[in-house]
Amino acid sequence: MKRCLSFAFCVLSFAFICYLSFPAQARVVSGNDLVEDAQFYDGARIEYVGEVIGDLMARGEYVWLNVNDGSRAIGIWAPKKLVGNIKTKGDYNHIGDKIKVVGVFHRACPEHGGDLDIHAEKIFVLEEGSKIEHPINPAKAVLTFLLLLVVLGVVFLPKFFRS
Repeated sequence: MKRCLSFAFCVLSFAFICYLSFPAQARVVSGNDLVEDAQFYDGARIEYVGEVIGDLMARGEYVWLNVNDGSRAIGIWAPKKLVGNIKTKGDYNHIGDKIKVVGVFHRACPEHGGDLDIHAEKIFVLEEGSKIEHPINPAKAVLTFLLLLVVLGVVFLPKFFRS
């Protein structure tokens, strides 16, 4: 019996040491959850997935970028070396790279004037961005041309009839 308890104690001790030796796992969190439950996530290591939008704004050895998960955009503060693989930023003509950010969430970051942000520790590009095609609607093109003729007629025709 004593031998069985010693063995169980050793196994449990080993399991506990293994548990402590692994870093805390990040939780995948949406932008809505971060905003609505900001106090709960404050200081937690999280994962945030979304599309890079706007410009990458360099600040010394760091970069600000915005990541939109479809419901909200969150500011990310990251070392420049982490954003080297980001090629496409979202705008009217592009869908930005889809990335996963692993970092620490701050609901009121003291380093950045009380802003809500994530300090990135790792950034992974999940999907490359792409160009958005904006085809011209032929009916709208014809209508635009006709309206241009009407406007030109309204502007110039009265001058011919006055003289």
